[in-house]
Amino acid sequence: MSAAHQIDVERVICRFADISDPGARGFTIGTGDWPLRGFVVRVREQVRGYVNHCPHAGHSLDLEPHSFLTHDGALILCRSHGALFDKLSGYCIAGPCTGRSLLPIAVELEAGFVMLADAVDVSALARSVGALI
Repeated sequence: MSAAHQIDVERVICRFADISDPGARGFTIGTGDWPLRGFVVRVREQVRGYVNHCPHAGHSLDLEPHSFLTHDGALILCRSHGALFDKLSGYCIAGPCTGRSLLPIAVELEAGFVMLADAVDVSALARSVGALI
């Protein structure tokens, strides 16, 4: 594999093909007290990443692994409080945190993989979420 096609495996979240359309997938990257816990959402050929942290209650949105969307897959759902978020923007459109947004994580598609963007500082992002708890 040439240098131009090498992939930083520490930034790989999953294969794009492993996310149904519509679909979402949770992930954890990093170690220690504050690993980065996030999820990615697929909308057709796009992927958005968010920190798995409810802006209302401060806990994870999913109660079961990879369970981030409404039954019809149209919106992101906080399973604990019923808040609904737009998949492309992370903006809360209904529920106890209306008007607030999920914290985005920059992701990109590369060679069929969903990856954290190079600019993402995993440790700093995870610590900032830890400070909110």
